[in-house]
Amino acid sequence: MHDSRRNLLKFGSITAVCAALPGIGLLPAVTANAAAKGKFRVTKTDAQWRKILSPAAYAVLRKEATEAPYSSPLDKEKRKGIFVCKGCNQKLYSSATKYDSGTGWPSFYQPLRGGVGTSTDYFIGYPRTEVHCARCGGHLGHVFDDGPKPTGKRYCMNGVAMRFVPG
Repeated sequence: MHDSRRNLLKFGSITAVCAALPGIGLLPAVTANAAAKGKFRVTKTDAQWRKILSPAAYAVLRKEATEAPYSSPLDKEKRKGIFVCKGCNQKLYSSATKYDSGTGWPSFYQPLRGGVGTSTDYFIGYPRTEVHCARCGGHLGHVFDDGPKPTGKRYCMNGVAMRFVPG
C-alpha cells in the first residue's frame, strides 16, 4: 500500500512538473544521454541536432526530457506500420508489438531487432533501464518488467522522439 502511494505521488509530481513547464510540457533531465556515453553510427553536433529537430524532439532525444503523458498522437496510433527514430529514421518498433498500456505514452512489448539499445538511468533516484536509438543514441524512453506476454516488457516511449511510417 505504501509503495503504491509513494509511486503514485512520484508519478503525480513528475506529471505536474511536466504540465507546468512552459511551451512543450517536458520534464528536463539532469544526466547526459546515451549519445554522450557511446559511439553511434549517426553523429551530429549540437547545432546540427537543433536544426533538424523540433524543440520538443531535441529536448527528449538529445537531453533525455520526458513528454507529458497523453500528449502524443502516437499513443493512439492504431494503423499497421513502423515507428522510427525522429533523429535518424532508424526502425524501432512494429505496430504489431504496440499495445495500450494505459500510461499515456506509446508502449510496445518488443523492439525491432537491432533497433534500440539500453543503459542505466538514475534520474529519479533509483536505477531504471533507459532505451535509446541504436543508430544515433537518441533517448526514447524506458523499459519496465510489467508488460504483456510474450515478453513481459513495457517499452514506454516518448512519441515526440518517433515518427510513424504507415505500411
